[in-house]
Amino acid sequence: MPPGRFSAVLEVLAVATRLGLTSFGGPVAHLGYFRSEYVVRRRWLDEQTYADVVALCQFLPGPASSQVGIAVGILRAGLPGGLAAWLGFTLPSAIVLVLFALGVRGLDLSAAGWLLGLKVAAVAVVAQAVWGMSRTLCPDRARASIALLAALTVTAWPGAWSQVLVIALAGAVGLRLLPGSGDAGPVPAHASVPVGRPLGIAALTLFFALLLALPALRYLTRSPAVAVVDSFYRTGALVFGGGHVVLPLLQAEVVPPGWVSNEAFLAGYGAAQAVPGPLFTLAAYLGAVMRPWPTGWLGALLALGAIFLPAFLLVIGTLPFWDALRTRPSFRSALRGINAAVVGLLLAALYHPVWTSAIHAPADFGLALAAFGLLVLWGAPPWIVVALSAAGGQALALLP
Repeated sequence: MPPGRFSAVLEVLAVATRLGLTSFGGPVAHLGYFRSEYVVRRRWLDEQTYADVVALCQFLPGPASSQVGIAVGILRAGLPGGLAAWLGFTLPSAIVLVLFALGVRGLDLSAAGWLLGLKVAAVAVVAQAVWGMSRTLCPDRARASIALLAALTVTAWPGAWSQVLVIALAGAVGLRLLPGSGDAGPVPAHASVPVGRPLGIAALTLFFALLLALPALRYLTRSPAVAVVDSFYRTGALVFGGGHVVLPLLQAEVVPPGWVSNEAFLAGYGAAQAVPGPLFTLAAYLGAVMRPWPTGWLGALLALGAIFLPAFLLVIGTLPFWDALRTRPSFRSALRGINAAVVGLLLAALYHPVWTSAIHAPADFGLALAAFGLLVLWGAPPWIVVALSAAGGQALALLP
């Protein structure tokens, strides 16, 4: 690996690790943290390219925020950069959850003030993302209307499939009503995608081959290891929306066979709420407590790798074609509608679950306003805002 590429990989790993240690609040908040770090602070990619990557990953099954991070890492430092971005963002929470599974039991966090402060920080980060992206992606009445209609629709009919439908309809509306001649923005520059189309086709072929072959291999071998890989790979490959949507699928895979008790599953879910990073790292906890599979770190690594492997294959498979498509006039028209709808989805998520889970009193609202001001007016790094919000939440909890 050339020295310049190696240093870029290390840079991606360092930045992603900091995000993995501080990105609380779920997948929508993660997109806000990513935008603050990758677009605003470091300028690794521009607002339009970031929005296009988010739109692409919204279409793909799997953990959308993790896929966005992998894509940014690939664009920055090639395939090793994508792996570094995933490792940095995923391992902090995965390690904590495995330690919890191995017997490290913490205190009851249900009333922890610092945890509420972290949720309040997520409100500020998502609000900043909605504000910044709306100014770029919804600069006219038509696209602002698409964003509002998207927000209203997914609020009235929540669920992963409603989000996919809204994005598809917004793309059709953009193709029909938002032609390129009405766009004041420049044609997006070609992003340097260090993945060729042959490798992309091979990754997509492997994605579908594993999806079909693993169940047959599981039946033929009766191997517990193959069964674990099949269950977690299928979960990662078929879940749309990511985040909390994966919970019922995971529960159906591990509880009925008796691999994990329902009580242990719920305990792991509760622990996953108190750590940063993607909720998909719950797979590491489940792999560590699973039976009769050998528990511990080996089971955790197997389950974690299997559930994230589809995300890697899909991102590698689609990126080479995404850059060519997004510069075509017709596809750009569709992307205008899609990006406006993504802003609407973020707006809806800002209300629920981000706002509704964090703002319960005037003091919570005041803390959120202060965090928002630090981000927008003073340009404070998100990790500093997270730390100050956690301290502020703990201070509020100590007040009479």
